[in-house]
This record gives sequence, C-alpha cells and structure tokens, in this order.
Amino acid sequence: MGFKQPDWSITWRVALLLLTLSTPAIAILNGWSEALVFILPLIVYQVVDLTRYVRKAQDELGQFIESVHYRDFSRYYNEQYPNARLQLLHKGFNEINSTLKSINKEKESQHLHLQKIMELVDTGILSYDVESGEVVLLNDSLKKLLHLPYMKTIHHLEKRDEELYRAVQELQPGRSRIATAYTSNFEKSTLKVLLSATAFRSEDRTYKLVAFQNVSEALDETESRAWQKLLNVLTHEIMNSVAPIASLADTLKTRLHETAAAGPSAHDMEDFELSVSTIKNRSLGLLRFAEVYRNLNRITKLNVADVSVQEVFTNLEHLMHPTLAQKNISLEFILEDPAIRLQADKNLLDQVLINLLVNAIEAVKNVPEPTIVLSAYASGESTFVKMEDNGIGMAREVQEKIFIPFFSTRKNGTGIGLSLCKQILMLHQGSIQVQSAEGVGTAFLLRFPGNR
Repeated sequence: MGFKQPDWSITWRVALLLLTLSTPAIAILNGWSEALVFILPLIVYQVVDLTRYVRKAQDELGQFIESVHYRDFSRYYNEQYPNARLQLLHKGFNEINSTLKSINKEKESQHLHLQKIMELVDTGILSYDVESGEVVLLNDSLKKLLHLPYMKTIHHLEKRDEELYRAVQELQPGRSRIATAYTSNFEKSTLKVLLSATAFRSEDRTYKLVAFQNVSEALDETESRAWQKLLNVLTHEIMNSVAPIASLADTLKTRLHETAAAGPSAHDMEDFELSVSTIKNRSLGLLRFAEVYRNLNRITKLNVADVSVQEVFTNLEHLMHPTLAQKNISLEFILEDPAIRLQADKNLLDQVLINLLVNAIEAVKNVPEPTIVLSAYASGESTFVKMEDNGIGMAREVQEKIFIPFFSTRKNGTGIGLSLCKQILMLHQGSIQVQSAEGVGTAFLLRFPGNR
C-alpha cells in the first residue's frame, strides 16, 4: 500500500529543523546575537510542528486499536486526507475494518446456523465449563427430554437428578455409557439415555460437551427382537431333534402293528429295543441341549467324555434312517480307523451332526442320486469329522456369511443352526470350516483337538 516509500514530509521537517538549530551558533560566532530573538521562536515552532505531525499518526493508530478492542467496525477513515502518509494509513485501517467486519458477520452466520442445527437435532446437547460448571449451551431437545426449562450451572442438575448428574460428571471424554434419567414432569417417569462426551479448550478454559440420546425405545425394541430370536433358536433346535424322533416313533408304531398278529420275533424285539433306546437317548440329549443352550454364555467346562466316533455314527444313522429312507437319500460312513475316539460332549456333538445332516438333506433333496458321506480320521494332534454332500452347493459370498447368527438363504430358515455349531466347536477348542462349489456340493470339516 506504499508504506515502504520514504516519508519526505518528515525528512524535510527534520532537515529544516537541523538547519535552524545550526543558525544560532553561526549568529553568535558572527556577533549577530540579536538574531536569536527571531531564531528561537522558529525553532520552537518547528519542534511543535514535527511533534504534531508524528503525534497525528499515533493518535489515529490509537483510535483504531480502541475500535478493534470494542469490536466497533463501523467507523470510516477519510482516505482524501491532505496528508499523503495518513491517506495510506486510513486506507489500511478501512481495509482491516472491512475484513474484520466480514469475519464477524461470518461468525455470526455460523453461530446462527449452529443454533438452528441445535434446535433441529433430536439429540440433547449440553456444554459447560469444567471448572466453574457454568452451562454454555443447552439445546431445546435436552430441555424437552429432561423437562428442564433452564439450567445456569451443571450443579443445578444434581438437585433434580443426582444419579444422572453423577453419570455426566464421571463420564470421561471420548467415552459413552447408558444412564437412567428421571423426568420431573407431572407424571414422573424414567428413561434410558446414551451419554457421549468430548472435551475442548478455548481461551485457556476447558469445556465438556455431552450428548444425550434417548435409547429407551431402541432398547425395548432390541430386547423384544432378542426374545424373538431366542425363541426361534430353541424352536429350530427342538424341531431338528423332534422331527427324526417322531419319524422313528412312527416307524416303530407301524412295525408293532405289523408284528402284532404273529408276534414279534427276536430280531424285531432287538429293533424295537434299539429304537426305543435311541428315542430315549435323543430325548435326554435334547433336554441336555436345552439346559446347555440356556447357560451357553456361562459355560466354562463341558461335560467332556471319551466318545467312540463309530458309536456316534451308528446312533445318528439309526435316528435319521426313517427320514433318509423316505427321501431316498443315501448316507455313507467312512472310518479309516473304527477304533478312533475323541474327547467331546456327546450330546452337543450329536446336536452338531444332526444340524449338519438336516442341512445336507435340504441341499440334496432336488438332485439325482442324492448322497451324503460322513467320515472321520485322525491327523497330527487333531481328530477330524467331515460331512459332505453332492447337493446344490453355495456361492462364495454365501459361504462367508453362513456362520453369522440369523443369516439364512432359506425362506423359512432361522439362520442359527450353523452359528450354534460354530459356538459348540469353539467351546471344544476346535473349529468348523466349509468348502462348497455351486452345482458340485458342500463339505463341512470339524476339527477336535487331540485324538486317540
């Protein structure tokens, strides 16, 4: 703006003053002492003029600083001032004023927008000074949520709801927690609020901002869905076990009618006894499963026993034989070593195999020559049980989701069978993996630690 140009007004005033100051010495040396009467007033006038010239710019700068201090940006400085130096100064002041005025308007606009946003959001917002407790911001949503028309300090909340006040005070920045709020409306009620906090510093003061979100309805809805899903899980698992039991009981009833006239043979009695024993064992296993599932999240020790894999396969075949025969599905067993055994909870192992077999039956029901193969073998320090079928198979994206609770590709499926199988294997410190290809079939591989 030209401030770097030399100020000739000051230069010639200083030069003229120096010249005038040297005149008395010349006058005294030449014997012109009486000339001092005229020279001294001239010197005084030049000093006063120089002082006023310099003082003028200082006064203008002081007034401008005062205006900035009191945020008075309405003042206009005359840019047509006779003094060229002050013209540049006034022009600079006006440009600064214009910039500050623009910034101030922008801040006011942002503040107005923030206020409108705070009025629109459903989340309650509270901001207060951590040291003094003075409330800086309290939006309408929070006033309506807590039925709190006004709050000067955060300590005012302690008188109305001590538990909520303590939760707000103890909540660390960056953390969230659910707290109970008591409304002071005509009919006092409670609601659950999710508190989230953050902190920031401004002008050497620390402020805490807390968000209040009403989650009572969401928690009630979540609890309701959880109960529905739990019922679906239990219904699914019970039906998986009851269906083959009912089928086996129906087959047993038919055999009894067929042998009633001539009397059952020794072979028939052996089959009857085996069928009844199978129904009893599976019923007891189902009861055990219901008890285990109820406490699944608290299990620390399974009912582990030394289990014969061949015996497990035999019981499974006898239990599922009527269902497989009705659907013309071939079930094959492969045991590299008939004496192979593993350490497992037999009832839970039966439940896993029943789940996998029911899924396999569903997968092969529409393919020619439906076949399911169940095998077991030992490798290294682990025992593996594999169930594979020649069914429709699964796409890769489906394979990635099948162990997610409540994910199902079937219209009437609950999506909990495989997730429950995975939980049971994890309780055994084992694992379950799936291999599948569309149009080829699916194989599930169960790994149990240790083998005998």
